[in-house]
Amino acid sequence: MLLTNAVLCLLSAALALLTLSGKATLGSVYLLAALTAAVGTFDNPARNALFPSLVPRQALGNAISLNSILFQAAAVTGPLLGGVLIATHGVGLVYVCDALSFVALLVSVWAIEVPRAETQAPRAKFELESVWAGFAFVFGRPLIRSSMLLDFFATFFASSTTLLPIFAQDVLHVGAHGYGLLSAATAVGAVLTSLTLAAIVEHIDQRGRVLVSSVVIYGAVTAAFGVSRVLWLSFLCLMLAGAADTVSTVLRNVLRQLETPDELRGRMTSVNMMFFMGGPQLGEVEAGLVAQRFGPVVAVVSGGIGCVLAAVWLAVRTPSLLRYRRAVVVG
Repeated sequence: MLLTNAVLCLLSAALALLTLSGKATLGSVYLLAALTAAVGTFDNPARNALFPSLVPRQALGNAISLNSILFQAAAVTGPLLGGVLIATHGVGLVYVCDALSFVALLVSVWAIEVPRAETQAPRAKFELESVWAGFAFVFGRPLIRSSMLLDFFATFFASSTTLLPIFAQDVLHVGAHGYGLLSAATAVGAVLTSLTLAAIVEHIDQRGRVLVSSVVIYGAVTAAFGVSRVLWLSFLCLMLAGAADTVSTVLRNVLRQLETPDELRGRMTSVNMMFFMGGPQLGEVEAGLVAQRFGPVVAVVSGGIGCVLAAVWLAVRTPSLLRYRRAVVVG
């Protein structure tokens, strides 16, 4: 985590330097974006594999919810400040601030005290058999597989945030300040929901039904955002999308962490990265192509409907997902 975040800091600094110097090109932006995504695929499995070892097992759901609060709180203030900075000073300063923010992150990672049992564990070796064991575990467990597919389909179809700049400028006509407000809307809903989930997540019994329902709601309000022409209604739709996505995210994470043995958690998280990062990235391409051909409204509305249909299809194909309850854990 120290290494990956140091590299991410340098990549963000490079983007700031290119932008401020006026030497940024489409190719350089593509390259830096690709490198950032590549480094992230190493950072996230390490982060998620370490997380359960830092808190008691019975408090995992609460810890994931609290972690979501911190993440979303930053996501609320970030877009708001970003919108103001872009409007007043341009995008270059935003990239500078992003690079500087990694300093606090690196200090925090350095301060983590890894449990002694983890430091004494034998160093893992990279072997194809080990890699295959991770894939076999994920795809052999319907609950884990379906939770990852839910994540993939939701982010692939309902990629409304990708087209937010177009909606802010050409559909809602609210400018950079309105764009900052819309960008923060999902995080506002996520924070409010996380505060509630932190207190009640361990008491949610029908977790499978709540999980599927949250994805359906996420797709429905995304489609509603696509047809809205009023700023406050668009903000509300995005806020509800953030709330539904938070419920889905927390329950998916709790499910996967509790259903995965410690020795396979890192590999499970690595496999999940293909769904977690592949869905949004491919979804951005899909949203851009549909928007170019049919317009941004059709792209967002059709994506929301596609998300709903995919969630219903997965629920029908995986009955164990709907039957999943909090009592189902790995011994």
